[in-house]
Amino acid sequence: MASFAHSGINIAAVTPHKREGHEPDFASTLDLVDFYCTAGAKGIALLGSTGEFLHLKMDDRIRLLNLAAKRSRVPIIAGVSHSTLDGAVELARAAASAGAAAGLLMPPYFFRYRQQDVKEFYLEYAKQMEGALPTLLYNIPFFTTPLEFETSRDLLRSGHFAGIKDSSGNLDNFRSLLGLRKEQPFTLFVGNDVVFATCRSEGADGVISGVASAVPELMLALDASIASGNAAKTARLEARLQEFIGWLDRFPAPVGVKAATEARGLKVGPLAVPLSPADRDTLDQFRAWFKAWLPVVRAESAAA
Repeated sequence: MASFAHSGINIAAVTPHKREGHEPDFASTLDLVDFYCTAGAKGIALLGSTGEFLHLKMDDRIRLLNLAAKRSRVPIIAGVSHSTLDGAVELARAAASAGAAAGLLMPPYFFRYRQQDVKEFYLEYAKQMEGALPTLLYNIPFFTTPLEFETSRDLLRSGHFAGIKDSSGNLDNFRSLLGLRKEQPFTLFVGNDVVFATCRSEGADGVISGVASAVPELMLALDASIASGNAAKTARLEARLQEFIGWLDRFPAPVGVKAATEARGLKVGPLAVPLSPADRDTLDQFRAWFKAWLPVVRAESAAA
């Protein structure tokens, strides 16, 4: 499998939808791609969990990847996760043809599988892909079968995978992966913004960040402050990050991120599932808070 040497802030993009039929809004997606490129993202991850890939038809996922890869000025990391092996391979081949820089593949979702079955899924995927697309393992136990460290270790040692996005938020698991990377090179991304600052400080290559889809300035500034050793600024921005995440945790994923992105004047369309009246009221409170909070955070992010 080809390598994918990459670092920094990669944005886990939301996927805008039209008001009718919950169809993807391709034009608004390209507007988001432009926004993320201008903001300074090192890469854009499309059709991951934040992008609600499971709500899209196969043909729409492929079309979106083709359009975004042509439009983007930074590498596209394509979510190729599927509930079946055949679906994952079809998406990955389409992503490779579109010009995506890498694929992002979680274990098959919804049903729970044993670790040996997950391992076989990935190895068969690699066999069928024949190195056509550098692929990152995607550990996200919140939504599907976890990738236990031993499984990740064996798959990374196989040489068929370019790295891993660890969204578990488990620091012990991250540190085990960090130790494994001393044996062989692979790209190690954080996928849980809660632990980003800690993991980046300890040696993660970067992040694929849902928060960055709404507030790229914050994540880029935090990453730069960590790299420069500016402890005071890092602490200040880390507090802002946790403040924002505290609000996001009040809603189902990715409701809060989509609402914040929309509050910036970017089109995201309707939610896939309606909220209760109480949660709608809380979401209105969040929007009002965010509009007052954002200018302060942008100023702090730009400050020395």
